[in-house]
Amino acid sequence: MAKPVALVTGASAGIGYELAKVFAENGYDLIVSARREERLQQLAEDVGSLCSVDIVVADLGKARGPATLLEAVAKLGKPIDVLVNNAGIAASGPFQSLKRSQVKSILQVNIRALTELTYELLPDMIARESGKILNVASVVSFQPVPGMSLYAASKAFVLSFTESLSEDLKGSGVTSTALCPGPTRTEMVADIKNMELAGPFMSDARQVAQEGFRACMGGEVVRIPGLMNQAMVTWSQYQPRWLVRFLSGLAARNSFNSVNMGQTKASMPE
Repeated sequence: MAKPVALVTGASAGIGYELAKVFAENGYDLIVSARREERLQQLAEDVGSLCSVDIVVADLGKARGPATLLEAVAKLGKPIDVLVNNAGIAASGPFQSLKRSQVKSILQVNIRALTELTYELLPDMIARESGKILNVASVVSFQPVPGMSLYAASKAFVLSFTESLSEDLKGSGVTSTALCPGPTRTEMVADIKNMELAGPFMSDARQVAQEGFRACMGGEVVRIPGLMNQAMVTWSQYQPRWLVRFLSGLAARNSFNSVNMGQTKASMPE
């Protein structure tokens, strides 16, 4: 019998790379996508003894990126059993200091591409009464984060969308899961200034991927890896919103006052 197939976006590095490996180790064939073909080729070599790997080079930061990926998947003729929406982009700095291109990229990758891929691949899963969607959100989904306002808001969309979708899909045989990691050792986090302050909240990408896989397979709706991250999210949920905003804003202002307020850093999608 053919193996089930997992489509993983942003698979060239970080959590996406590790998620692809975990799915391969657990009996899935892969379709992996990202901008950097050489990284995808390395992934294919790493897991080639475990499964078949189809590579699709697509830039989800471009307007036609999702369509390019979907067209390539259609040509492969393989039904998608698990859609892993991992590709993401972040930028740090006060919102008013972001470049127009950064704003457009965050909205395109984190919201539009994720939504388009889900919308197009979901009907076939429903028709087969079988399938899973794993959306990579973040702990910042749960509260405002001054200094990363647009990124946090985009991940709040991912969390809300995934939770609502899980209810829409009740009884369909299809599940949706939001993986909400805290700061994780990846290229994206390395590009965001002052992330060393994350300290005890910093996670390992491999462990995050393993937790995401287990949550997805178990049909969990929300998974927050790490006890420290779970405690932080729980604490923030029980505080007045004005207090969470105030403390977040204070931390952001102290952070950005230590560097040029006009500077921003962006991490491109994987």
